[in-house]
Amino acid sequence: MVIGGVAVFAFLYAQAPNKDDLEAKSDAEMSATQIFWETGDVAVTTGEVRRIEVAYEDIPPEVIDGILAAEQHTFFEDPGISITGIGRALLSRGEAGGGSTITQQMARNYYSNLEGYGTIERKIREIFISIKLGQQMEKEEILERYVNTIYFGRQAMGIEMAARQYFDKSVTELDSAEGAYLGIIIQMPSNFENSELGPWTHTYLHEERWPYVQTQLAAMHEENPERGLPKSEADALEIPETTQWGPSEGEEEEAEAEEEEAEEEFDPKPGYVRDAVVTELVERYDLTAENIATQGYKVETSLNPELMDAAYNAFDALPGHPEDTRKGLTAIDPATGEIVAFRGGEDVGVQLNQSLVERTQAGSSYKPYVLATALSQNISLRTLMNGDSPQEFEGLASPVQNADLQDHGAVDLVESTAHSYNTPYVQLAVEVGPAAVDQMAVAAGVDEEQTTTSTQGPLIALGTHQVSAMDQASGYATFAAGGVHRPAHMVTKVTTSDGTELQPNDADLLETGTRAMSDQVAADVTFALTEVVTNGGGTNAALPDGRPVAGKTGTSSGAISAWFVGYVPQLSVAVGLSRADANTGLEFEGISNNEVFGGSTSATVWREFMVQAVDIMELEPQNFPPAANVGTDQNFAPTPSPDPSPSEEPSEEPSEEPSEEPSDVPCDPNNIDQNNPNCEGIEPPPDCTFPWDCDDETGEPTPPDDCASRPITDPCHTDGEEDDGGWRPGQGQGNNGRVTILGTRDD
Repeated sequence: MVIGGVAVFAFLYAQAPNKDDLEAKSDAEMSATQIFWETGDVAVTTGEVRRIEVAYEDIPPEVIDGILAAEQHTFFEDPGISITGIGRALLSRGEAGGGSTITQQMARNYYSNLEGYGTIERKIREIFISIKLGQQMEKEEILERYVNTIYFGRQAMGIEMAARQYFDKSVTELDSAEGAYLGIIIQMPSNFENSELGPWTHTYLHEERWPYVQTQLAAMHEENPERGLPKSEADALEIPETTQWGPSEGEEEEAEAEEEEAEEEFDPKPGYVRDAVVTELVERYDLTAENIATQGYKVETSLNPELMDAAYNAFDALPGHPEDTRKGLTAIDPATGEIVAFRGGEDVGVQLNQSLVERTQAGSSYKPYVLATALSQNISLRTLMNGDSPQEFEGLASPVQNADLQDHGAVDLVESTAHSYNTPYVQLAVEVGPAAVDQMAVAAGVDEEQTTTSTQGPLIALGTHQVSAMDQASGYATFAAGGVHRPAHMVTKVTTSDGTELQPNDADLLETGTRAMSDQVAADVTFALTEVVTNGGGTNAALPDGRPVAGKTGTSSGAISAWFVGYVPQLSVAVGLSRADANTGLEFEGISNNEVFGGSTSATVWREFMVQAVDIMELEPQNFPPAANVGTDQNFAPTPSPDPSPSEEPSEEPSEEPSEEPSDVPCDPNNIDQNNPNCEGIEPPPDCTFPWDCDDETGEPTPPDDCASRPITDPCHTDGEEDDGGWRPGQGQGNNGRVTILGTRDD
């Protein structure tokens, strides 16, 4: 066994590349990755990666310390490999983290073919390369190679180019904070490319990585006063500001390209497509940002360029609004989970992706997950809830109000959904359990992280959680797909430069999907959501060809956000509006803040996009499955008080003599009172009360003859908009109701 082990070791050591191979590798040509539209045309490339070599002695010690603090603060004392780290990685088959030293990372950077092996074999090969290089090279030489071959994002290879791209200066001018920041970037460069960080990255940087680096800098100084920083100085370091990502200056070719670009209207879409695709390749294909930038992959996507244009143009339907209005729109094919279009923003270097990354309060667009949870727990659509307002609920500091501040008595879940009453839905969330609601939302397609953005309690029914347009489009796509969820994605095929096709880590989920709810539950949710568009607050989303549409509005208190999320059987689309300042309400010309609702803003954008999408995708009208009527009819409404007991005293006997004076009450021709002398001789009108036939082609009721001139109650159609109070008479809907709690006001 010993002889065999020595032989294997000797063989693997001999197979490991030598120091001399590094030069050839460093001179190897780097190829940009091409990203294609669904049509087969090139959408964008990752761009040419630029690298400028820099000598170790030209790198300030502050920068070296920052990188070591972020990656391996004991680099100069440690061997080339981490035995404990490797053991942990091997035992967990890679799940417990890499345990890679800087030497191992350098080996991986130079020998990218290591990525073609499985976790165990790659680690073994990486170990032997590191052992060999550690014996042949000094620590300073290894570190120099490392900082010159690390990919930092922004098409920057190496520390010098990174300094220029992130801080617009040479590496020789960087200070301790800037060096530490570049060290932090190394682990996930694509997350830090934009000057505005995403929510997760912002939290990761401020609460985890920056404090960690400060601690490591202090530890380095304590162990060796020539390195790191005293604790007081380390604790005082502040996260530096980065420059906007743009092309580097001073190169003639780039200057010419900038002039040509200035002559044309700037198109923000390619930049957002590039960012989104790179993020997906890292997450779904386990590729590194460096390999994506340099290895010449061909990436096919489901993105349609015409639909991408439509996603931007649809917001032209809105009245004038401030420049900082955030406009999210994501469109997903329910059958595949493929994202066919999204609206990123105006400038990828300045603004986060407003559809895939930015998030804002869901408002009442979160209510369908409450409904799906209730249906899954055997609570039927005809279950009665208490629609009165206000109501107090255990654990809530403030009473819950309906948007119209009105009592609605006992209402079923169809009516509560169509008119988006708040009190029944908070009560329903209490009955089914807030945790179960969040579990349903995540199963349907909402990112699990979003369920941590507010307290998990009954008010999640009113949309206190923050979500992205992709979350909602994906969640509602599950309803459209009969309860089967497929992960939202836009990358459909990846091939290497030699033609090898790579497989995503979610291939099985894409093929079979995951059942989030039964098809019957999904059918009942869809039925309730069609009522929103036909009889409730989403009437502005109805399509001109009359095809069935299901959807839900949502508006948070103070119009901090406004939503409409809806679908036809072949396409799910979410539209969300908010402001850059999360505490500032939406504003539109000619509309006061308390009149801004999802049903009057986002629904209009949704309709504008869908009209174009139906034409571009040639979507034929399709019907939704009929309601399945799952569950049992239950009653959570209050029991009515019994009528007062009749008086034991007999009433006074009626006067036997008629009044000498005629009645002063005029006769109502629509309600003939035979006891009213003024109605004598007037024929009673025909019976014009419901029911009558509601199934004619127009969907309008058909009253009997002679009823046209009379006021009728029309149970077949109500065209009111719950958002702005445009109810028909008798529905008791105010138009200025404001919810007094955090969450939703409209619906």
